[in-house]
Amino acid sequence: MSPGSNPSSPSMTRVHSSPWVLSLRLSLLLAIWDRAKCGSGDGKSLWQRPLTNNDFLTGTFPDGFLWGVGTSAFQTEGSWDRDGKGASIWDHFTHKLYRMGNSIGMATADTASDSYALWEQDVESVRYLGAKFYAFSLSWPRLFSDGNSTGPPNPVAVEHYQQLIRMLKALGLEPVVTLFHWDLPQSLQEHLGGWKNPEMVRVFSDYATFCFATFGRDVRYWITMHNPLLLALLGYGTGAHAPGVTGDPADPFIVAHNLIRAHAESWHIYDKQFRPHQHGQVSITLGSHWVEPFKGQATAVNVELCQKSMEAVIGWFAEPIHGSGDYPSSLQVSHQGLIPEFTPEEKLWVRGTADFFSLAFGPDTPRAVHSISSFGQSGMLNLRKVLVWVQQEYRDPHVLVAESSWFSDASVGVEDTVAIFYMKRFINQVLQAVVVDHVKVFGYTAWSLVDGFEWNNGYSIRRGLFYIDFNQPQRTRVPKTTAQFYRKVVKDNGFPTNETGKDITGQFPCDFHFGVVHLQPFSPQFTDPLLYRWNYTGDGTLRPVIGVRLRTRGSQCSDFLAIQRHIQLVEMTGTSHYRFGLDWPQLFPNGDISSADREAVRYYRCLLTELQRKGIQAVVTLYQPSLRSPTMGMPSPQHDSGGWMNTSMVEAFANYATFCYQEFGSLVQVWITINEPNRLIETYNRNAQDRERVVRNLLLAHARAWNIYHTHFRQLQGAKVSFTIHADWVEPANPFVKSHRNAVQSFMLLELGRFLDPFLKDMDHPNKKTVLTDERAELKGALDFIALNHFTTRLVLSKAPLTETYNHGYSLMYDPTWTSSKKGQALAPWGLRRVLGWVKDRYRDSRSIVITATGIDDQASHDDQLRQTYIRSYLQEVLKAREMDGIDVGGFYVWKLQDHHGSDFGFFTSSHHRSQPKASVTVYRELISQRGFPVTTGDPVTSPLVMPCELNERRMACWLCNGLAENRPLLFFGICVTISMLMLAGVIITSVVVKSRKHKRRGVIQILHKKGVLLVFESGNPIL
Repeated sequence: MSPGSNPSSPSMTRVHSSPWVLSLRLSLLLAIWDRAKCGSGDGKSLWQRPLTNNDFLTGTFPDGFLWGVGTSAFQTEGSWDRDGKGASIWDHFTHKLYRMGNSIGMATADTASDSYALWEQDVESVRYLGAKFYAFSLSWPRLFSDGNSTGPPNPVAVEHYQQLIRMLKALGLEPVVTLFHWDLPQSLQEHLGGWKNPEMVRVFSDYATFCFATFGRDVRYWITMHNPLLLALLGYGTGAHAPGVTGDPADPFIVAHNLIRAHAESWHIYDKQFRPHQHGQVSITLGSHWVEPFKGQATAVNVELCQKSMEAVIGWFAEPIHGSGDYPSSLQVSHQGLIPEFTPEEKLWVRGTADFFSLAFGPDTPRAVHSISSFGQSGMLNLRKVLVWVQQEYRDPHVLVAESSWFSDASVGVEDTVAIFYMKRFINQVLQAVVVDHVKVFGYTAWSLVDGFEWNNGYSIRRGLFYIDFNQPQRTRVPKTTAQFYRKVVKDNGFPTNETGKDITGQFPCDFHFGVVHLQPFSPQFTDPLLYRWNYTGDGTLRPVIGVRLRTRGSQCSDFLAIQRHIQLVEMTGTSHYRFGLDWPQLFPNGDISSADREAVRYYRCLLTELQRKGIQAVVTLYQPSLRSPTMGMPSPQHDSGGWMNTSMVEAFANYATFCYQEFGSLVQVWITINEPNRLIETYNRNAQDRERVVRNLLLAHARAWNIYHTHFRQLQGAKVSFTIHADWVEPANPFVKSHRNAVQSFMLLELGRFLDPFLKDMDHPNKKTVLTDERAELKGALDFIALNHFTTRLVLSKAPLTETYNHGYSLMYDPTWTSSKKGQALAPWGLRRVLGWVKDRYRDSRSIVITATGIDDQASHDDQLRQTYIRSYLQEVLKAREMDGIDVGGFYVWKLQDHHGSDFGFFTSSHHRSQPKASVTVYRELISQRGFPVTTGDPVTSPLVMPCELNERRMACWLCNGLAENRPLLFFGICVTISMLMLAGVIITSVVVKSRKHKRRGVIQILHKKGVLLVFESGNPIL
């Protein structure tokens, strides 16, 4: 893929026009200028209408996309005075600082990477990457020692660059050649004052003409200058860069003005003299940063400041060249009297002097401009937004990313893990810009090929894909892990979609557990025997009547005011199972089983009874450690005696479990003994021996509780018993480092293996005698299913050889390219499937697996898009694990039912916010009603119906009793009305019958006595 057609602009170089021609040109210029002066584009809208689809994008770049790598001459070539090379301003600058002992690292670039001598190794390195082009700069003082390009060039230097270009072309690699990357000949600085002198426009154009003529036959892409902003700002403003000029605040603007004019002159020379037969393209590489509105508040003022910041950096050079032909108005207003003015003719002459937009996005520009050009806004590393801003501001040009990377500390060496994530982020942001935003990016340049001299940072930081030990004279090129990563990206042409990442259709079985989790439900109860009167003193208060106590009825479950509302929330999710934890200290404040709090017992019985009547199966956790609790969720006596460090905890927990089985067992379908013991041991920050003691006691406590249930309660109650493990998946932070790859297995053994192995395998955790031999029989098999709490995936890297004990021999991190929540939890659904696969591979099919908790925090109060995506995608991975991997996964529980205060993990807002359902409730309920992801055709007529599951036995048996229990008052009233109606009907019917019979008797015989005559009638007929 190549940039679009070349813009044509009139060449104004050395052209002598008659007055009438000049007048005509000026008239034309003014007409064009009137159309352009209003501004170039609409980059400001980027902050007003933020981009969408910000998640990591899988996919590939367009066919023909150019992948490359770059270097600059001064940073890598070395040989600073070899073969007739003259001194550059950077040679002079670093030598002077070296003599002064400056903190630049007491270093010079005299040898640097020695690329002048080892250029063939550099070419081989480019080939290793699979790149399509190599971007490098010519050394102006190597070609012309005094900078005078009208004189004879250095033939050795000419041959060197011709050899390099020829080899690149022979290998099918495209040379992208930069004329000037800050290494101005020192002679020009001394005799002309460098870029402060407008004569430099002619001097540079002479140099450009020579290069076009000498090398242009084999060069398709020319860059006149690399990031001239830093030369103007740091070289002639702060003095941090060569030539180190400071003092006059107008100098940076004068230098920038001359640099722009020199570039435009060179472009016109190429356009007129060389383009017709060389067919190349010319641009200038401009550096940029990115800013976001302060605290994310896109007010009109902040948006204006963000735009002003971009105009003060990249717009300083881009607006004259790619935009209106003049400096941004905000820059002119901010620096009145300092910025030179373009004449009307110069504006037309400068405008459009780039055949494509060449962009540099690395650490140098943001660090240089942060303090002077942020205007109180927040700096961000977002290459995608810079590209879209360029697209909108400068009429959608073709773009070459001419520099992109970050840096590593020199001590990192070849395992530059963090640099991989920066590269991954930047490249994916380019992909998003191309695919989603349709920015016309045609190439990407990884920077740089080899480690080199990093300007005023010397050798203290590294940016190369190939490592160089600067203490070794050989300067051997060793590929870093970033080189291996970039090589893969180039080979794949991006980030192709993995087949395993595609969604599938299918449904879960009817006995699959769809659940929701809540930590420890609580309800106040109403048992107040006092009589109150309101507003007795006129103050609107409610006061008790002193001396009066009412006779209250006996305790009932309706005393607990929140149970019904709490269970109503559970019902709204559509779940079949509800998991919650008992409050051990609340049940036994003194830690003694004989002194149980009967009100707490009654509360849990009421809650469990109500759940049963609703047909919701209860999953009850006996011990839920909590950092919020000062006693870690155990009674104070047990905590004060050392907690799980004390072996007496095993017996105490067994007694507690036995009590709970007795009191609640008939109402509980699943028991969780201990929640996440692998997280609990982290609170015992002691030596390895102490931590292993804690692990042993936790394992024995569960085993004891399991065996008690199995022996004394299972036959009658029929529940299942397990403990939950926190089971986040890990990936190697750097997949190209063996120690990182090995750390995955070691980490999983530490997190899962040492807790599950004693129950499910014949050996304990490898090489560790955590459990004594005579205790193994008690542990073996004491697990009815494998319960995993999975929330996210992280990256693991080994800091030291991992041992089997939890000794923090590794570090954990997140991939910054992953979508993550406010609390930093990554959305990586494929990790759930991988941890399920790991469990299956290690324990075969010895037990079914249940995901007993999973979820993500979402700050949205209603439309919680992140949680909705999380639930769908993670449930998809469970379905894939069942259908594609043959893993017996029996349940999926979402954490959690309700927020505690602000928006967090809950399906519902907190009670303080009226327990309002979030949008994810509807999503989860729909998934449950469909039992997953059934096949649909989009046609409601032909779409297959989701076969409904029969009600389970408990719900079937309780359907009538549930209905009756829920409507007891109405039922009683209905019965009373019915009985009354029946009684009334009986009275009416009896009365009617009696009256009817009397009437018939009177009608049979009627005797009338009239005027002494006796008349007898029968049925109205006289008979006597």
